[in-house]
Amino acid sequence: MTSTTRSSYPVEFEIDAPPEVANWRPLVHWILAIPHLVIANVLSNVASVLALVSWFIIVFTGKLPDGIANFQCMVLRYELRTYSYALWLREPYPPFDFDMVGPDPRTDPVRVDLTPQLDGRNRLTVGLRIIWIIPIAVFAFVVVIAAWFVMIVAFFAVLFTGRWPNGLRRFIVGTGRLWLRVSAYGRLLVDDYPPFSLAASAGGQAAEADWPPPAPPV
Repeated sequence: MTSTTRSSYPVEFEIDAPPEVANWRPLVHWILAIPHLVIANVLSNVASVLALVSWFIIVFTGKLPDGIANFQCMVLRYELRTYSYALWLREPYPPFDFDMVGPDPRTDPVRVDLTPQLDGRNRLTVGLRIIWIIPIAVFAFVVVIAAWFVMIVAFFAVLFTGRWPNGLRRFIVGTGRLWLRVSAYGRLLVDDYPPFSLAASAGGQAAEADWPPPAPPV
């Protein structure tokens, strides 16, 4: 496994939305999100097939085709936008956007920035990725299970107060960040091993922690 530092991980997830959410949204967002959830599921299946294709290409050539990388970036961005809406982390409805680029176009409150590693790939870690990924996948599985319990508490908190508790919101956003990094690693977009952390990289803005905005200097 290759190690990585918090300041340099090439996959980042941020959400720029206030913690205030209309009380009724937890009741209906998952219904309104159904069209996006269906599309996200189809895209995810295609991405899984392309990940297998990428495995053969990288193992034999040491390179990841740019077209496949861009498609995988689009799928991951689409999935995060969909899930963030279904879990009422934001109010604006996600766009049906299939723009295949790595850097996020900044057209949505959810920002998913990926820097795919196209050349000079580590054929050993790619060839053994199904084994290499096990420790972080187990960690992510435990975190996701915990996140479902957190969502139950958040459901009632938002339902009765119209606001996400900051700690719960940061945990859910951090879980999404962890899921994104593990997915990018599993779909062979990067060779850097995902950190066992929910925190944003030092270079990320971590917008989910910036509400309310800091007071201006006096």
